[in-house]
Amino acid sequence: MLERLELLIGKENLVKLRNVRVLVIGVGGVGGYAVEALARSGIGSLVLVDPDVVEESNVNRQLVALSSTIGQKKVDVLKSRVQDIGLDTNVDVFYDYVTEENIDFYLNDVDFIVDACDSAMTKLAIMKKSLEGSIPLISCMGTGNKMDPSRLTITELSKTNYDPLAKKLRKLVRDFHLKGKIMVVSSKEEKRKKGERIIPSNAFVPGSAGLLCASYVINQIISR
Repeated sequence: MLERLELLIGKENLVKLRNVRVLVIGVGGVGGYAVEALARSGIGSLVLVDPDVVEESNVNRQLVALSSTIGQKKVDVLKSRVQDIGLDTNVDVFYDYVTEENIDFYLNDVDFIVDACDSAMTKLAIMKKSLEGSIPLISCMGTGNKMDPSRLTITELSKTNYDPLAKKLRKLVRDFHLKGKIMVVSSKEEKRKKGERIIPSNAFVPGSAGLLCASYVINQIISR
C-alpha cells in the first residue's frame, strides 16, 4: 500500500517510520491533518490527545467534522479514520487536556511530538519537556485569521513574526529561561481582521499547517 512512498524514500526509511511512536496533542484543524498525513506515511504508532467533541462550528476546517460525527469525541473519530486507512497503525487515544501536571504520562515512550493545541501555557510545558528530555518537537503557532497558506513556514520560534501566539510564546520562553532550538510552523501573514471575539478561520491554512507538521516529522525521522 505504500509502494509509491517507498519509491521516494526507500524501504529502509519505511522501516524507520514503522518503528516510530508520535504523540499528537490537539486533533482539530491542524492536528487532524497532521495525523492523517502521518498515518498515510506509515508511522507505526500514534498517541492522540484532545479534550473536545466535534461541533458544527468545526465543519468548515476540521477533518474530523462531518454531519455524522457531530457530538463524538474527536480522538475517537480520528482513530476510526486511521484504522480505516488500513495500514495497521497502532492508535492510542486520550480524551483529555494536556497540562504541566500530566504531561510526563503522555511523553512516556514517544519518539516525536506534534503540538497542535491552542493553549500557550500547555505549549510552553511541552516545549520545556521536549528540551529537557531531548524529544524532537514541532509546535504549530496560530493559523486563525489568515488566508494565505503559502506564507506558512517551518522555522525556529525565535525567528517568527506577524504571529501573536508565537510572540506570546517567545516572551514566555525568555521569562522561563528555556534554552535550545524550538521548531515551529508559523505564518508570516499579517492578521486579516482586528479585534474579532471569535477567531476567523478556513479549511486551507490550518490544514496546510498540519501537513507541514507531518512533513517535518517524516523528514526528520528519515534523515537520522
